[in-house]
Amino acid sequence: MTTTEKFDLCIIGAGSAGLSLAAGAAQLGLKTALIEKAEMGGDCLNTGCVPSKALLQSAKVAQNFRKSAPFGITPQEPDVNFSAVKDHVFSVIAAIEPHDSQERFEGFGIDVIRDSAKFIDAHTVQTGDRKIKARYFCISTGSRAGIPPIQGLDPEKAFTNENIFDLRDKPDHLIIIGGGPIGIEMAQAHQRLGSEVTVLDMGHILMNDDPELVDILRTKIIEEGVNLHEKTNIKNVEHGATGIKVTIEKDGAESTVEGSHILIAAGRTPNVDGLDLEKAGVNFDRRGIKVDARLRTSKKHIFAAGDVSGGPQFTHVAGYHAGIIIRNICFKMPAKVNYTALPWVTYTDPELANVGLTEAAAIEKHGEKNVKTVSWHFDENDRAQAEKRTEGMIKVTATSKGKILGAAIVGPGAGELIGVWALALTKGMKIGDITGMIAPYPTMGEISKRAAGAWFTPSLFSDKTRSIVKLLQKLPF
Repeated sequence: MTTTEKFDLCIIGAGSAGLSLAAGAAQLGLKTALIEKAEMGGDCLNTGCVPSKALLQSAKVAQNFRKSAPFGITPQEPDVNFSAVKDHVFSVIAAIEPHDSQERFEGFGIDVIRDSAKFIDAHTVQTGDRKIKARYFCISTGSRAGIPPIQGLDPEKAFTNENIFDLRDKPDHLIIIGGGPIGIEMAQAHQRLGSEVTVLDMGHILMNDDPELVDILRTKIIEEGVNLHEKTNIKNVEHGATGIKVTIEKDGAESTVEGSHILIAAGRTPNVDGLDLEKAGVNFDRRGIKVDARLRTSKKHIFAAGDVSGGPQFTHVAGYHAGIIIRNICFKMPAKVNYTALPWVTYTDPELANVGLTEAAAIEKHGEKNVKTVSWHFDENDRAQAEKRTEGMIKVTATSKGKILGAAIVGPGAGELIGVWALALTKGMKIGDITGMIAPYPTMGEISKRAAGAWFTPSLFSDKTRSIVKLLQKLPF
């Protein structure tokens, strides 16, 4: 017999957005239901951020064996136990799982329902033998790997982020379709762990990042042995008994790439299937559920958060969305999303981190005459020299009057270093605010202060300034 229960808030999807929203709402006194048909923690914990970063760390350790000569240590080819590497990956997931567990969230007083959900109408969802009515709903069902319409490609015989981490045998030759962050991270990781890797992309790799910084990363992964085929059309995929053959076309010439495994990393598809959103009157398209700046759908009491809402697809954005929705629902504040200070990172080695506008985007928005860019290279940083990690640079973009518009860093620890610039953008700072910061020596973080200082170098050491200084020297002390 189906029962109907009433809640203040019903959340569909227990990924980053859903978990953050559920915990906050419940602890603020809202009667909350959380529905999840798969694993708690969603894509990030189980098949995304966490396992990929664990795999990348194993790959980094392996690479250190090969690159130890400059430190006076005899290099050697590492003996990689690929299955043991995956043990490490899953041990990291297991260590984090309790934070996202059903038991923990039930401890907050949340009714956690492990089943699928679909809307009956705008105020009711069906989950198992229960009907849930709520004042507010949030759809946070995330996204999945998109499968491009390539002739001959069988999705059942291809890997995505959802199952590549389950692979216990090292691929002899991994072919990756897609040169975005996921594709490039997995390419470097598998290359360093002993696989041959080929990346195929219709455009340039990492299209959303600054091309000058991408060039540094591109050079690095090619030096490590990754085969990059950019601006390449994929004509056909053949799945054989012993491997994969991909026919590609570039500049009018066809060729083939043969490998043992194929990984699809060519974009994401929002998870809206089976929700019966039409019955709730919620508008959506192939990019996701349509929301306004407050993350409300076409039905104002139904919100959408995270990847499924069609915005930037990052775990930290999903958590940010949860905060926006809590302010709207719990505190009745018309909070809106603002991505001005949104950072994003590709966790390769070196890392590639960005926040705010790229140089090209800033020029497009403000005009070339109103934008100024300065840069500083890691080979001018003493800590980078000590660690033999001198590849990389920082680029800072600001208005002609010094208001910071964005920053990009490629180099070791770039994901950590970008934080100061995210804060600067959040607070509407100017370049001068960064030059006034005291950075500890010797640290990689000094690169931010040096870049900011470079902004003032032309005017500080100009003939005009020297004249002023000369004049001031005539005054009594």
